[in-house]
Amino acid sequence: MCSFKATRSLCFLPHSLYNNLVLFYCFSTTKIKGNEIDREHSFPEKMQNPVAIIVGAGPSGLATSACLNQHSIPHILLEREDCYASLWKKYSYDRLRLHLRKQFCELPHMSFPDSYPTYVPKDQFLQYLDDYVSHFKISPMYQRSVEFASFDEEAKKWNVKARNVSSGEIEEYSARFLVVASGETSNPFIPKFEGLNTFTGEVIHSTGFKNGKTYCDKNVLVVGSGNSGMEIALDLANHGARTSIAIRSPIHILSREMVYLGLNMLKYFSCGMVDKVMVMLSKLVYGDLSKHGINRPKEGPFFMKVAYGKYPVFDVGTCNKIKSGEIQVLPALESIRGNEVVFENGKSHPFDTIVFCTGFERSTNKWLKGDDYLLNEDGIPKPSYPNHWKGKDGLYCIGLSRRGLYGASADAQNVVNDIKALI
Repeated sequence: MCSFKATRSLCFLPHSLYNNLVLFYCFSTTKIKGNEIDREHSFPEKMQNPVAIIVGAGPSGLATSACLNQHSIPHILLEREDCYASLWKKYSYDRLRLHLRKQFCELPHMSFPDSYPTYVPKDQFLQYLDDYVSHFKISPMYQRSVEFASFDEEAKKWNVKARNVSSGEIEEYSARFLVVASGETSNPFIPKFEGLNTFTGEVIHSTGFKNGKTYCDKNVLVVGSGNSGMEIALDLANHGARTSIAIRSPIHILSREMVYLGLNMLKYFSCGMVDKVMVMLSKLVYGDLSKHGINRPKEGPFFMKVAYGKYPVFDVGTCNKIKSGEIQVLPALESIRGNEVVFENGKSHPFDTIVFCTGFERSTNKWLKGDDYLLNEDGIPKPSYPNHWKGKDGLYCIGLSRRGLYGASADAQNVVNDIKALI
């Protein structure tokens, strides 16, 4: 628990921290073959002599590359998948759209087209990213899975080893600056429940779910009550699945309009006061959700975002389905026996499919060596906002502080301005 002093400081935020809460929501290369070393010089000049190496070509990496290109700073952008923004392109459900208004989700130096709706859907966001990459001439090196990175004290450079996924070869790169932009959503995480391996139905992570079309008349359990879990449950119910969702912890549920109001109120009122208004509005709109198996946390939604990085649920219709009984709320999952799932209340229910919306594990700690200042074991920045993006010896991170696209854009500009000042 936070001390009284910490609580006061979070609940009476200076205006400069408004942007923190807006985020609410939303070369030389060496190839090694056995003992043989083969140097290639076929890369463009900016890749042969990079000033910076960026790891990850999601929106955070693209934003950083664009800003570096704006200042003509040579760099390379390594991406383990075969495309940029792979989470959006390959591993997200069809009905996904940005949860925040578009002005809070723009990448540096390019606004969304006026013709785009307030809440940008997946397809249009991907078109925006395509235009962004083309406009800023961003050239990721695909299928490069970073396996090791460390700082060379003598050379004052970062040495990075990446496996070329297509050839299996290890490639080595070095640069003065290293930017970790591998994102908050690196590796899908599924908890190890007792008996999971005995389940006779289908088990998928949210990254493998596209839509509910193939689940009509099937018993489907969604595990996890974050935004992905609640929206996937809604999609399943809309397509005729007999849908249940397991909710383990208390959650705040707000509409998009409530969040927008709250963000504007934070310009003028304390966090504590805004939280009281948000909870009051939520109760007026959604009523007492405890009778449906959903409890509200004792702490307010904006406080929880600042203190713990925990997002509220942006309701887009799931609550009405829960109230009508089209979506059944169940307690935390305890174990699995064949097609029967046992819950913490001792009851069990049969299911055909389990969709785990249980988040991700960051992979940074597996390949980044020698850093004891910037990132913790979970890949979250140790320094507090607003200095969370800068480490030591030219190490930076983008978009890892749980502040969404707005924060990633701010991080990218801060990092590139810092690099520009040092070269």
